[in-house]
Amino acid sequence: MLTDFREISAILKNSRTIAVVGLSPKENRPSNQVARYLQSAGYRIIPVNPGQKEILGETCYPSLLDIPEPVDVVDIFRRPEEVLPVVEQAVKIKAKTVWMQEGIINEEAALLAREKGLTVVMDRCMKIDHASLL
Repeated sequence: MLTDFREISAILKNSRTIAVVGLSPKENRPSNQVARYLQSAGYRIIPVNPGQKEILGETCYPSLLDIPEPVDVVDIFRRPEEVLPVVEQAVKIKAKTVWMQEGIINEEAALLAREKGLTVVMDRCMKIDHASLL
């Protein structure tokens, strides 16, 4: 599990495009709150939710494979047992980092991502880390 704050800080500084998998259109949901915060901090947010057309003013895609531009970070808001297929897609689109939000731990998915050269952050909140490190 990545807890090197220099590495987390580098990810946050060097990443510009974040695909948020499981982004909810509901403002009270953590995924929406985190994505709004990251958007206000200057990141390009790409919503991934098969049930939506647009969230936070951005086109929403049914899967990572449908996104027509490069993605730096895949920020995952899914149950741990649903993470592996998301990581497989992250590998296919050549994302640099897979970030599993607070409470989400999937060692099998993390191992796959690391084997394919992706940086893995697990069980951490991107909003909290950004606010405290940058």
